Amino acid sequence: MSDTIAWAKPEDVGMSRERLARIGERLGADIAAGLLPGAVTLVARHGRVVHFKTHGVQDPATGREMARDAIFRIYSMTKPVVSVALMMLVEEGRLTLADPLSAFVPGFADVEVLEGGTRRPPVRPVTIQDLLRHTSGLIYEWVETDPVSRLYTDAKIGRRSRTNAEQADVLATLPLAVQPGTRWDYGRSVDILGRVIEVVGGLALGEHLARNVFEPLGMMETAFHVPEAFHARIAEPFPTDPETGEPVALLDLRQPTAQENGGGGLASTAPDYARFLHMLASGGVLDGTRLLSPRTIAYMTADHLGPEIAIAPGDLLPEGYGFGLGFAVRRVAGVSPYPGSAGDYFWTGLAGTHFWVDPAQGIYALFMAQAPSRREHYRRVMRQLVYGAITE
Repeated sequence: MSDTIAWAKPEDVGMSRERLARIGERLGADIAAGLLPGAVTLVARHGRVVHFKTHGVQDPATGREMARDAIFRIYSMTKPVVSVALMMLVEEGRLTLADPLSAFVPGFADVEVLEGGTRRPPVRPVTIQDLLRHTSGLIYEWVETDPVSRLYTDAKIGRRSRTNAEQADVLATLPLAVQPGTRWDYGRSVDILGRVIEVVGGLALGEHLARNVFEPLGMMETAFHVPEAFHARIAEPFPTDPETGEPVALLDLRQPTAQENGGGGLASTAPDYARFLHMLASGGVLDGTRLLSPRTIAYMTADHLGPEIAIAPGDLLPEGYGFGLGFAVRRVAGVSPYPGSAGDYFWTGLAGTHFWVDPAQGIYALFMAQAPSRREHYRRVMRQLVYGAITE
């Protein structure tokens, strides 16, 4: 596959124009029904974009039409970006995946694990690999059944007025939910990776990403806040969820905050994030600029859980998927409730964005919307529509 993004007719890469049009038909019906304000969708095969469409409105309050360059809160789609930045430092030999977290955040030298209501020392240290694959024992505060989650809530661990360094220091005083390396638990691991990057790279996370990822890839509108001149381009959700009636409150992107959250703080556009996906799909290079070795990309998108690591209950990892270094990774062609290929990898964002890359089919696809309650629905629907459009 070429390392440069190009355009193609769907038929030139074994896809059907008429079947790809079903994406707009499906989303248009949902928009008309008041279930979705708007979206941007993009599909590429063999490095060539065959579908790049806008749907609905960018802001329900103003009725402004969705634009290709609309700016979205991508939440956890920040995590793959930070994981790539970390692996670039690994390739430079500045740290290893086996390094203990405490080498970069000293407070974790004394971290404990909460087991049976008692705090105990961990059997082994939290490592950088644990952070990348979510086996660190760090969780999120909305796991209501876990007593550690309640401690996170009491500590206001998501407070954006804290710097990354301050957040890491607070997390180090709280117990881990499980022993490191024993269970996949989605949580604040990549927040801490952001702090590791700051310590190793010597720059604030946002500046490090700008210099080492965004500028080299030409992702000039991806950052932790949106300048005032671009505020009108921010995509907004419905004020209340059309299905639950609950208020919808998303991150305020308009002002910089002390915390540049490596686990979920970036804003981006479909053209910018497509450049990131093309770099991944082409083995770490875009327009002649190489960020990572193709072998590193292959390593990151291999399953790092195996049969011995448990997966916490929930729908973030569908059946048939494990987890690599920053991505969910499909283990087998079947089992999952939606189509794909063994070796495909994906991730999503809380507000309704998602992507996947399928090396076997030469596909990458991107869905950008601000519709939190329907994020899982569109993750399934987009897969069905895209694979249904493949003709050879």
